[in-house]
Amino acid sequence: RLCHQGCSQARQAQGHHHPGTVLILVAGRFRSKRVVFLKQLPSGLLLVSGPYKVNGVPLRRVDQRYVIATSTKVDVSGVKIPEYVNDAFFKKAAEKAPKKSEEQFFAKDEKKARVLSADRLKAQKEVDAALLQAISKVATLSKYLAHRFTLSNKVFPHELTF
Repeated sequence: RLCHQGCSQARQAQGHHHPGTVLILVAGRFRSKRVVFLKQLPSGLLLVSGPYKVNGVPLRRVDQRYVIATSTKVDVSGVKIPEYVNDAFFKKAAEKAPKKSEEQFFAKDEKKARVLSADRLKAQKEVDAALLQAISKVATLSKYLAHRFTLSNKVFPHELTF
């Protein structure tokens, strides 16, 4: 983020965002999923995980504008996040597309399956193993994390207490 003078300044975590807080994702591919907040990255983004085995949300960065904090907490003191999991870890490699001829341009493109790197899989397994141990200590927490957040008729979000 840029402040008014043009200096780069990372946004601080909001007061109710502490490591171990269960957050609800409001936007994006995993909207309405509950995730566990692990730490704040230097860019100001939040590092969260589902964990993947419970609700399918991988280790990912989320802007704090797109989350709602709940009062549910998980003890993440035993979760060790590898040092290499930072903002550069999540950057996509820039690939320059080759020039296409006219026939190639109008031909149907075959979608390539995205292959995750070994580092990503390793980090996901390390974090999830420790996180699943912490979640298993609380009786119904894994079911709570697996369930999506929804609103029904005549339930207003501004009247709810998270």
